[in-house]
Amino acid sequence: MRNVTLARWNLRLGLACLTALSISLPMAWISLAKVLIFVAALAYLGIQLWTQRADTALGQLWTPWALVLMLIGSACSLGWSAADPHTALMAFVKHAKLLEVALLICLIRTMAEARIAIVVFACGQAFMLLSSWLMYAGFDVPWHAHALTPYVVFSTYLDQSIMFATSASVFWHMRNERLWPTSIGIILTASALVNVLLLLKGRTGYIVALATISLGLMWALPDRMRMRALVIGPILIFGLTYISSTQLQERISQVKQETQSYANAWGVDPISSSGWRLNAWNRSLQAINESPWVGHGVGAWPIAVKRIEGSSATRFFGEGNHSNPHQEYLLWGVELGVGGLLLLLCALVCMAKDALRFSRPVKRATLSVLVATAIACLFNSALYDDLMGDYLCVTLGLLMALGTRSMSNFNLQDKVKA
Repeated sequence: MRNVTLARWNLRLGLACLTALSISLPMAWISLAKVLIFVAALAYLGIQLWTQRADTALGQLWTPWALVLMLIGSACSLGWSAADPHTALMAFVKHAKLLEVALLICLIRTMAEARIAIVVFACGQAFMLLSSWLMYAGFDVPWHAHALTPYVVFSTYLDQSIMFATSASVFWHMRNERLWPTSIGIILTASALVNVLLLLKGRTGYIVALATISLGLMWALPDRMRMRALVIGPILIFGLTYISSTQLQERISQVKQETQSYANAWGVDPISSSGWRLNAWNRSLQAINESPWVGHGVGAWPIAVKRIEGSSATRFFGEGNHSNPHQEYLLWGVELGVGGLLLLLCALVCMAKDALRFSRPVKRATLSVLVATAIACLFNSALYDDLMGDYLCVTLGLLMALGTRSMSNFNLQDKVKA
């Protein structure tokens, strides 16, 4: 019996660590880890229900129920989706990665397991960060994916900049939790933020990095100064970064030019990155207006906006039905109407509500990742996209697992049942 229990422990921890590490590796590893954790976690939950040994921690969190409700709504929309069954099902599967948050909380049963998984996550991100800096220093890094943008290891500058800016908040807020030396946490934080702001081109990453710095500064100050710091801090930080970074100046200028070009042309030719987004968002709002209550169904965004776009749809949105609006809130609004948008906002609020019950470092790290997620969703379909979405879901799952299992009453119950 003891050997069986030990084998289960090793399997659960091994899967959690593989998932934590996979988001710092090529997409094939992420897909493999995702399949394994879904199969293992659902089987584990089934065994728990069969043996009537329910996890009391899950029952006292808001997050799992909010995520399940989101996926139920998405699954129900399969019945009225304007997309063909295959496209609709594939879109639903992409949304289903949200369950990774709850499944990680389920698989990680103790605080010790959660701490090990967080360390593995940090090692993976540190490996990516070191690889990027080695590429900047001129070294040939044989394992990088030969991306078109310099200093990108396995993904794109968009994904990597958001990942580094978000991981910086984890390195910083968990620096005194004896997961890694405090000095290492500070070095990793600074290296990640400088990498994002001075080396990479991701404009969303710039905003996430500024939010990370602003939140860290706000929480470092006395309570009476925090609101002022939250308002003044981002302005000062952005100003200093803008002055010191030629690349940031160019990217900001590019956004301004692309936006003006789109406005002057009244959306006739949104070929630029900003113009494409503005046009896609405009068409998304029109699609929501057509069916505000139930939406067009999961996977139907390309069909709805292409029909509205008319004869130039293929030129703007490409062949097939696999595009997305690069805006998570509008994606849910088009697919499930206003209710879908509210479900997404509800899930973010529920995660924040749960995080407020955690210890201070875990709470601040979790809230920082949630803010990063909310910002990324403004400019990208962050949770829907495969690599970026998996990173955000896994990071949130690991932090919420650590926060949940660190609470004395949950941890005590887990020890008794073990």
